[in-house]
Amino acid sequence: MSYPEIRPRRLRRTAAVRRLVSETRVDPAELVVPMFVREGLTEPRPISSLPGVLQHSRDSLRKAAAEAVQAGVGGIMLFGVPAQRDERGSGGLDPAGILNVAIRDVVGEVGDATVVMSDLCLDEFTSHGHCGLLTPDGAVDNDATLAAYAEMAVAQANAGVGVVGPSGMMDGQVGVVRRALDAAGHSDVAVLAYAAKYASAFYGPFREAVESALEGDRRTYQQDPANLRESLREVELDVAEGADMVMVKPALPYLDVVAAVRAAVNVPVAAYQVSGEYAMVEAAAANGWIDRERVMLETLTSIRRAGAQVILTYWAVEAATLLRQLP
Repeated sequence: MSYPEIRPRRLRRTAAVRRLVSETRVDPAELVVPMFVREGLTEPRPISSLPGVLQHSRDSLRKAAAEAVQAGVGGIMLFGVPAQRDERGSGGLDPAGILNVAIRDVVGEVGDATVVMSDLCLDEFTSHGHCGLLTPDGAVDNDATLAAYAEMAVAQANAGVGVVGPSGMMDGQVGVVRRALDAAGHSDVAVLAYAAKYASAFYGPFREAVESALEGDRRTYQQDPANLRESLREVELDVAEGADMVMVKPALPYLDVVAAVRAAVNVPVAAYQVSGEYAMVEAAAANGWIDRERVMLETLTSIRRAGAQVILTYWAVEAATLLRQLP
């Protein structure tokens, strides 16, 4: 018995055929754009290592949020940059602090047209740049930090945020935040747990964006890039503590982790395409070495293919616009 010649290329012949059989699609509603707002600015300020990304003033943040909604992005993740810092990161807990003010601004501007999220961590607000409070000998005090996170979560919820993103990688942070929100009457506020956040070298441009005061590193509380099984333990703990979504950060160097986490849990999985990933592509494109738009969409597709349902990316608004224009 003879069989017809098999030619897989038949399904690649035209754009229409390729579109018909495409296995993975990125939807604008799955993209979340990180935005930075700096206290005291009257005009937005460019970030040199993140071309096209700005430190916003309160006014420009509201405008950018409205533009993101118009582009169809699924969410906005807010980061605050205070004018002053102290050892306890008190600006992050203060209802009048820049991040909590920005949450109220953005919620007032866009309402429920997109999901307003906030970074729940002390690193932008501490004078030492660590994600938690320090002991007298300079180590991060996990349990004291948890108390601060609980207070910070309630402050952000009071400001109107829809999703909090505890990102400090403290043991027990999700459970503490969930209990604090529930006790304060904010049981509808969701928790996006930075469950697998690696001590990565890809965060450099972000630290310029938030004017980080960090000296040294965060290897005692962020994950070792060599470890995968550890991520699955972290994810399991966070889901058990009440995480509504879990995140892997960074994205591209950890697609195997994204895929393993997707296979292990039944909650939505997010991945953060971090500043270093973005900056490398922008630098290569500026030198004419790659096709910027194609690489942008290819990276997002690869993250989606690995299993991430939600992607945080600095390209979110531009990518959403491009995706809506595709034939």
